[in-house]
Amino acid sequence: MVTVAPQVERVQRKVVRVLTGTQIMGSAAMTIGLAISTLIAASLSGSDAVGGLAQTAAVAGAALLALPGARLAQRRGRRPALTLGYGMGAIGALVAAVAVALGWWPMLLVGLLLFGGASSANLAARYAATDLAHPQRRARELSRVVWAAMIGAIVGPNLADPAGRVTAAIGLPVGVGPFVLSALVLGIAVLGIQLGLRPDPLVVVRSTRPVQPAHCSGGGAPGGVRIWGSLGPMARLALVGVMLCHTAMVGLMSMTPVHMNHAGSSLRVVGIVISLHVAAMYAASPLFGWLADRLGRVPVLAVGASLVVAAAAIAGMAPSHDAPQLAAGLVVLGFGWSAGLVSGSALLTESVSVDERPAAQGLSDLMMNVGGAVGGAVAGVVVTAWSYAALGLIVGFTALPLLVVCLFASLRRTAR
Repeated sequence: MVTVAPQVERVQRKVVRVLTGTQIMGSAAMTIGLAISTLIAASLSGSDAVGGLAQTAAVAGAALLALPGARLAQRRGRRPALTLGYGMGAIGALVAAVAVALGWWPMLLVGLLLFGGASSANLAARYAATDLAHPQRRARELSRVVWAAMIGAIVGPNLADPAGRVTAAIGLPVGVGPFVLSALVLGIAVLGIQLGLRPDPLVVVRSTRPVQPAHCSGGGAPGGVRIWGSLGPMARLALVGVMLCHTAMVGLMSMTPVHMNHAGSSLRVVGIVISLHVAAMYAASPLFGWLADRLGRVPVLAVGASLVVAAAAIAGMAPSHDAPQLAAGLVVLGFGWSAGLVSGSALLTESVSVDERPAAQGLSDLMMNVGGAVGGAVAGVVVTAWSYAALGLIVGFTALPLLVVCLFASLRRTAR
């Protein structure tokens, strides 16, 4: 064991470099495709409702692949699981490109469902960064991979238009180009995982640490229910914390452009507000990773919950014409999401055994995606039936119990 440690450190540095690169690729590919998916689906079908289903299909695809990907990681390691996710995403992008060329929107939705696999792989990649990480640096290693997604999220949407012009120049519909480019980028990500993620970090950690019996795999009850029942209180707190922060973020963020549109805000102003929000989500992740390693996972999870509550208050009380206040609220919301995701993911990883990690982490990603889909749908109903201010109030009160539980858990740990 003594002679293995330096090798493990070298492998970990390589793993993080590979995951950082593929995270950029995966994030760029997703944003290239999703930047135009809603408009294309609406155009092909002639229905705004079908346009809304485009984003839902991608989220549903990520959710559907979360547990199968986790089972594959549990059996064979991270490399096959990440390859599956990025590979399914590439196939989905090609199916979507063919659907646009044929003008068939049902096929486009099928392609977007498969395309969501790339999002599932991007989420799972953050956990792969923790397999060989030193416990005192686990959150920081995870946060580096999360941070890398910011680069892809910024670059991706700006590549959609040039890609569309290329396909238009050869006589194909403009919408074909972005999906073809997404498929190519995801293909590069697959090659990066296959060639770079050797040795597999999860295989290495199992060979260098005592293996404990897993309790969350196998048949019988539905996968998610069975996994949840095997987890301890800290693991469950981590799962709920990550899901709530993500659900709150999606709900409030998705309806902010609608709220601003009521005051006649230009697309440029709306775009700036959303861009600031996205930048806050990823840019601050290394800071929260450092804090989670220094102060503890649960205190930083409490910080995430408190930031979500504060964001709901700031944005919820903002008039539809007050872009600066809405921007401030969404920046704070992005910080809250980042703190919750980084600290919650690190807490979940260290709260289960090595053999249980993939299944528990897959459940986390499943709950995130389902929570995001539900949050976006419920937010639309709340704003339509009541108001954006009511949405802010609901989001704030939803996050309050998480804050209280985290504070009590932190005080209990301190008292020991």
